[in-house]
Order: sequence, then structure tokens, then C-alpha cells
Amino acid sequence: MGISKHVGAGSDRYRRSWFAPLQLLGKNAVAGTLESSDAMVTVEPNAEGAGIEFDLDSVVINQFGNSIRRTVMDTLKRLDVQDVKISIVDKGALDCTLKARVEGALFRGAEQTEDLPWGGAIR
Repeated sequence: MGISKHVGAGSDRYRRSWFAPLQLLGKNAVAGTLESSDAMVTVEPNAEGAGIEFDLDSVVINQFGNSIRRTVMDTLKRLDVQDVKISIVDKGALDCTLKARVEGALFRGAEQTEDLPWGGAIR
């Protein structure tokens, strides 16, 4: 189980070989801290079909707000998450930290503790 990679003709797409519980976010969850160079990500289930509600509070919002939003939205899209309320308090986190915090909060909220696609499957 996990995510299997399809490679061919320059393709870099991933196909899920397991049912994605992330679409069934069951509870509120938090990942991260309010320390410098980190971010606290809070996720909540949203009504089916309601889409993504995004809230950002960042010390660098003027310089990097658009980049932070793009990173978060790309991560949600890559994990096939469509209905979620996500709130981020950013203290200058790098993109890799934001991705990890979003992924961690989503897997906690989905109560998925086994068969996590770590080790390079999540990009």
C-alpha cells in the first residue's frame, strides 16, 4: 500500500494505490509550533462541497504571502484534499516546513497512523 509512481515520457504523476482517507478528514488537528522559523497549521473538516477555506497570519505576509498560499494549496491538491478549513500562523517557515506541517496536520485529522506515504512519496 502507498503511492506508486508512474514514470514515462517525462511524466512525474502519482497514482494512489490505497483509498485516501484525507478526503474524510474526521477531526480538527494541529501541527507545528509558534517558534521562530516554524508555522502552526490547524485543519478542520469542512462541509462536503464547501471547498477550501484558507486563513493566513504571517510575519512575512507582505514579502511571501502569495508563495505561502501557493505552497499550501499545492500540498492540498497533491493530497487530493478538497473540503477543509486550514489556518496557518507562520513565523517565517521555509516551504519544506510548511509542506511537512500541512501534511502532518492532515494525517492527524484523518487519524491515519499507519501506511503513511513518507520517504519521498509526498513531494
